Amino acid sequence: MYFTMIHMIMILMIIMMIMFGLTFISKKSITDINKLSPFECGFNPMSNKRLPFSVHFFLIAVIFLIFDVEIIIILPMVITIKYTIIKYWLLTSISFIFILMVGLYHEWYNGMLKWTK
Repeated sequence: MYFTMIHMIMILMIIMMIMFGLTFISKKSITDINKLSPFECGFNPMSNKRLPFSVHFFLIAVIFLIFDVEIIIILPMVITIKYTIIKYWLLTSISFIFILMVGLYHEWYNGMLKWTK
């Protein structure tokens, strides 16, 4: 039996239609109201919208962003060490890390890093 490209396409289309039809009669297609509702940050979307916001969640998000920006700045510095003059590279990286350490000391001194109060 000789199959041409058109026969192969027709067979594939039939298989795709059968698989598409099976998704409609499968048990997983039965919708659940809880699965369809959005879930964001541990809050129930159907409850009162004016609940107080968790400062703990906010601090974790801010610290994540700070470390994310640090990595974005530090990685090119490490890659460009062999293409730049060492004393300028060293001055730049030490000043950047010094600024980060001063910020960390400021947060620690003011008690911003205490998760539970």
